[in-house]
Amino acid sequence: MNSTAAPTSFLRKIIIISTLGGLLFGYDTGVINGALPYMTEELGLTSLTQGLVASSLLFGAAVGAVFGGRLSDFNGRRKNILLLAIMFFLATLGCTLAPNVTIMVISRFFLGLAVGGASVTVPAYLAEMSPANRRGRIVTQNELMIVSGQLLAFVLNAILGTTMGHIEGVWRIMLAIAALPAIFLFIGMLKVPESPRWLVSKKRNEEALQVLSKIRTESEAQSELEEIKANYEAEADIKQAGFKDMATPWIRRIMFLGIGIAVVQQITGVNSIMYYGTEILKDAGFTTEAALVGNVANGVISVLATFVGIWLLGKIGRRPMLMGGLAGTTISLLLMAIFSSALEGSPALPFVVLSLTITFLAFQQGAISPVTWLMISEIFPQQLRGFGMGLTVFFLWIVNFFVGLLFPMMLSGVGLSGTFYIFVVLGVGAIAFVAKYLPETRGLSLEQLEQQFRNHGKKPETKEEVYSERA
Repeated sequence: MNSTAAPTSFLRKIIIISTLGGLLFGYDTGVINGALPYMTEELGLTSLTQGLVASSLLFGAAVGAVFGGRLSDFNGRRKNILLLAIMFFLATLGCTLAPNVTIMVISRFFLGLAVGGASVTVPAYLAEMSPANRRGRIVTQNELMIVSGQLLAFVLNAILGTTMGHIEGVWRIMLAIAALPAIFLFIGMLKVPESPRWLVSKKRNEEALQVLSKIRTESEAQSELEEIKANYEAEADIKQAGFKDMATPWIRRIMFLGIGIAVVQQITGVNSIMYYGTEILKDAGFTTEAALVGNVANGVISVLATFVGIWLLGKIGRRPMLMGGLAGTTISLLLMAIFSSALEGSPALPFVVLSLTITFLAFQQGAISPVTWLMISEIFPQQLRGFGMGLTVFFLWIVNFFVGLLFPMMLSGVGLSGTFYIFVVLGVGAIAFVAKYLPETRGLSLEQLEQQFRNHGKKPETKEEVYSERA
């Protein structure tokens, strides 16, 4: 009992501290929803500059995902998260103290760099620290922290808006709150170790064994170290990971899958609801105050659904979970499109739309998002993980950026019903992609997953078989 209690306790500490990066990710993407109306009057924002303020973070996140992945390969996962904590803090101060639109947009872009870097580095760090049989539950705890950060932003925005909305600069308080978890993240990361897989990649095997001994039993630590070392030797052909490795068919297939999974998560339209949930509910017929309350409900269901998703990952495979989630979101959007047209002008419409957005988010945050962040953290081999995740999450953020940018225009141009029909078509395409291309990864170590890709999808049956072939 005692032999496993200490490693489990230390691993739990690592998870709690590192996922503060996910909390910052969620808060910083959600806080603008409530801060923007107050900011508009004080900074004199137009519709164009409102869009720039809101979307500059998303564009910065796309850039940050690419460079964050490469930096985590060079500096290490732990050191990269420390640097991101500093960037979170400084960019938050820049946003809070911004005297004009220009400084605000620049600060939001740098905040996006930190968000993008965290969206790559934290899941990779968690995946590399986790035992294979618990990786799903551990990595998706970062997704729980993301949606918790968004809920925290929605709740604090509502509280500050209703109690201090008459005070000039209340939006600065909303933004400044994000500095606190950035400080806690920095201090906490000083007390946790580097990823053992990254240490092996730098030929620091003794340090890697010391780290594994803190988070595994003694026999598990030695066995896992040997597996990591053997796999690292098999990766000699991709030690300098980059675009040139795309010439290798099995690596090209992994990149195709990673980018596809990222795009699938975004074309469901989830962030149109997370960023513009209040506007959707107002368009359906709610008053502004009622729409704000409804938006908090969306945040609550996102958190609750993520708990369910973490539990489900320990029970069923990634593939059926993602398929079920996509079916649920697509049907929810189809019903929203139908009822938005059939019940137009009816007092029942806003309540129908609210119930369907909650249903949509239950499938999205309970199935699609947890599987997405887990799979893109586990499908890339060690030497390609930073580059591969960076490029994959770049596409995720770029699609996110365009959804956030185009959604208000679609709502204005084709209406609520027409907009949802567009997402229904995209949802059907997402289901077809997953059905045809997505492999099952549950129950395999990161090293076994790599060998499966090398062997053109053949699942290795034993650890010995993992290293029976070389690229």
